[in-house]
Amino acid sequence: MQIYSIETGVLKCDGGAMFGVVPKFMWSKKYPSDENNLCDCALRSMLIVDGDRCILIDNGVGEKLTESEASHHNYIADKNLRDSLKKLGYAFEDITDVIYTHLHFDHCGGATRYKNGTKELELVFPNAKHWVSKAQWENYLNPNVREKDSFYPENMIPVFESGNLNFVEEDCMLFPNVEVRIFNGHTDGLMAILVHDGDKTIVFTADFIPTMANVNVKWVAAYDLFPTVVLKEKVDFLKEAVEKKFTLFFQHDIMNECCSLEQTERGVKPKRSFTLESLF
Repeated sequence: MQIYSIETGVLKCDGGAMFGVVPKFMWSKKYPSDENNLCDCALRSMLIVDGDRCILIDNGVGEKLTESEASHHNYIADKNLRDSLKKLGYAFEDITDVIYTHLHFDHCGGATRYKNGTKELELVFPNAKHWVSKAQWENYLNPNVREKDSFYPENMIPVFESGNLNFVEEDCMLFPNVEVRIFNGHTDGLMAILVHDGDKTIVFTADFIPTMANVNVKWVAAYDLFPTVVLKEKVDFLKEAVEKKFTLFFQHDIMNECCSLEQTERGVKPKRSFTLESLF
């Protein structure tokens, strides 16, 4: 098995939104922001190559945003999915499976693109099966007012209409070495992905724990729809993660790609930060 970190650009996110009720004088010591209180947040995907399967977890914003939309979302396209895959020797056609942690635009925008400069949409991964939780799909089709602006129909409706969208209804081993766990605090049906490689378990935490600073149980993002649910989910998950020595892989932390954990008198804390590549 090979596991790769895939960079697809940067979003600038409001620091208050990233860390919720935590005062700036506290979170700014862990995560810097600019003069406008904006934090650089990575748009990081993961590629898993295991036997005949070439599995991509999330695919970033994609290439469909207009200049004004990119500006509105503070999106910086300094890297893109195509080039990041190409550096590793892979093309869109090689992807056999795409797993979506959830369907906010910065996680699934790369699923479709405009064909030959027109407004006709086509699938970016023509040979892939696509996977999302059933709860998140239902939420995508019938969004609440707060989430509605994060769900773009053009990102996923063509995937569904193609017949290539598959639904996950509960925690399971999706593939022999790839496990999905469903969490409902950030949004209904978010899936964290646990990649089991020998004695290692690497957890693609997505927006459940978006940065290393958010490992602190009380540091809950204002983006999370159900904060008290997140608190309970984090307590339970982090207890297991310490006991089983999970490695956390952060999708949005611009500074820290992975970390190990330790139990302290003040709760579970990050132990050491490192790159995914250094694990192998």
